Amino acid sequence: MSKPPGPDDEQRYQAAISKDARFDGVFFIAVTSTGIYCRPSCPAITPKREHMRFYRTAAAAQESGFRACKRCRPDASPGSPEWNIRADLVGRAMRLIADGIVDREGVEGLASRLGYEQRQVRRLITGELGAGPLAIARAQRAQTARVLTETTTVPLSEIAFAAGFTSIRQFNSTIQEVFAVTPTQLREARARAARGRAARGGRRVGSRGKAEPPGRATLRRGTAACMRGVPGGSSPLEIAVRLPYRPPIDLERMLGFLAARAIPGVEAVEDGRYQRTLLLPNGTGILSVGAGDGYIDCELQLEDLRDLTAAVQRCRRLLDLDADPQAVTAALAASGPVLGPLALASPGRRVPGHVDGNELALRAVLGQQVSVAAARRLGARLVAAYGKPLERPEGTLTHCFPAAETLAAADPATLPMPRTRAAALTGLATALASGELSLDPGAERDRAEAQLLALPGIGPWTAAYIRMRALSDPDAFLPSDVGVLEALGRLGAVPAGVRSPAGRARAARAAAELADSWRPWRSYAVQHLWASIERENQS
Repeated sequence: MSKPPGPDDEQRYQAAISKDARFDGVFFIAVTSTGIYCRPSCPAITPKREHMRFYRTAAAAQESGFRACKRCRPDASPGSPEWNIRADLVGRAMRLIADGIVDREGVEGLASRLGYEQRQVRRLITGELGAGPLAIARAQRAQTARVLTETTTVPLSEIAFAAGFTSIRQFNSTIQEVFAVTPTQLREARARAARGRAARGGRRVGSRGKAEPPGRATLRRGTAACMRGVPGGSSPLEIAVRLPYRPPIDLERMLGFLAARAIPGVEAVEDGRYQRTLLLPNGTGILSVGAGDGYIDCELQLEDLRDLTAAVQRCRRLLDLDADPQAVTAALAASGPVLGPLALASPGRRVPGHVDGNELALRAVLGQQVSVAAARRLGARLVAAYGKPLERPEGTLTHCFPAAETLAAADPATLPMPRTRAAALTGLATALASGELSLDPGAERDRAEAQLLALPGIGPWTAAYIRMRALSDPDAFLPSDVGVLEALGRLGAVPAGVRSPAGRARAARAAAELADSWRPWRSYAVQHLWASIERENQS
């Protein structure tokens, strides 16, 4: 997909005047008279136009010598929806940087995954965004470090390396440069604020109704955390994180979608919270997400604190938190009478993503030509036989989903499924394990789809489903999907009740033609259609 048109400086200025929170994370406002940069919705008095500079990223503002506003916390804005929409090199690079690839593998690793030379990657990213990949990763490290410094008791020396810095000196200088205070001053300021709250009203009640002790209260805005445990201890680190998003959000439907597909041992939905195990770059983890007051309440258990950035970003992809639902709804509402009423009725509709592209792809193969319930049962048997057991199970969560390397080495004849599907599963696992096929956040979507279709046993439905959920493509469509055709049939957009293969093929072609008017949001259209069937079947 080509680069989408963004707001010009005049539109950015109008967004700043109106304090439009939809643009938080899309661009940043630097003020030359104060030397700070803010999010567009910052509650401070709007500066004069001649004192304002606009930047695409927080890193670019920092590179120009501006420090983050202490009032609006611009570094904790929701992510820009642009990076999921775009399929070019810059969009792919930004998704990989957000996942922490530069911290783990450097710019060399980023360039290798993108398939370009390092020099070209630096040139293209810097030319468009005003900051290179190292600077963007540095801004992300600073945000992670600030959160951990302000809201945990973990030693600062351990926070430095956990956030991705290579030395204590680099950590100290970056915090000083970005926030105009030292790490120690950050921690002391938060402690003083907590003592002040305690003096005024005692303990503050947390998002789940539990009293939070002074000094561990989460931040009021943005992404914040409180933690128990220390790195290297006998118990995993427990972190509570607030995940910002652009409202509205239909979290109830999202959790229902995930609950219907939850594999026992790996996932569970209880008391309005979705829980699951994670395979992360440095160890395993467990996440639990539910509704907060204007944010998503996310609790993480991590074996290694270095996985915090990756875990948070994967939660965001899972719940599609960087989307701009108002833009999606406006476009689909204007597309015509078929989808318009559905979009207007549910403006908070999101596209459920996934925390692991490889896992989603393998599960998509399990679900071919069977019901959702049958796919869950197959998944549970596969997890019991090949999944990685947790060292410390949490309730019903006992295993991580089998890694591609494990399934690639399995004998297809021993897998609990028909032989042809078992061969398709091991073939896909082999392609993933070897690196021949990549489904990481920066994967080239068209190329990945073509590679999937070239594998035995994987057809267009499976490839499109993987593209929609594993690769977070907002414009994937499944024209032959049973639910899509049923919903369109009930809406009178395609012939209803067609059973013959030829008739279904004609209906699928009609659905695909109709869906052209829903670009670039066809993944959201699929979710609206599926949700309409769910509602009618429940009524």
